[in-house]
Amino acid sequence: MTGPIGARVWVVPGGHVPFPAHGAEPAFTGFDQLCVLNAGDDDAELTLDFYYEDAEPVGPYRLPVAARRIRHVRVNDLIDPEAVRLDRPYGCLLRSPVPVVVQFLRQDTRLPGVLALTGTMAYPAGGSTG
Repeated sequence: MTGPIGARVWVVPGGHVPFPAHGAEPAFTGFDQLCVLNAGDDDAELTLDFYYEDAEPVGPYRLPVAARRIRHVRVNDLIDPEAVRLDRPYGCLLRSPVPVVVQFLRQDTRLPGVLALTGTMAYPAGGSTG
């Protein structure tokens, strides 16, 4: 692994898409989104694994990102190999065969007419800085 620039493993330490505990159809009050920029000349075939505090990790979820393209994906749209468990906190580990830039976004829609959006860059895991 080459460190922060060119690193190929990223960690999103936490996410959670809250929804009410009662009712047949949840009314989502927000969503988490991953944004991946592949500025290189080679396609990226990312894999994602989701970690929970009370269950074994689930994955890999496969996420292709074409060369010189950006891809946005809502976490609640990840359903294969199983739907991401949105009712509990999670962490995510992303792996890519080529360097990409990863951003994690959260939008809160609880207040009508108010756009509450926060974002963080996923942290490149492991490796040296040189």
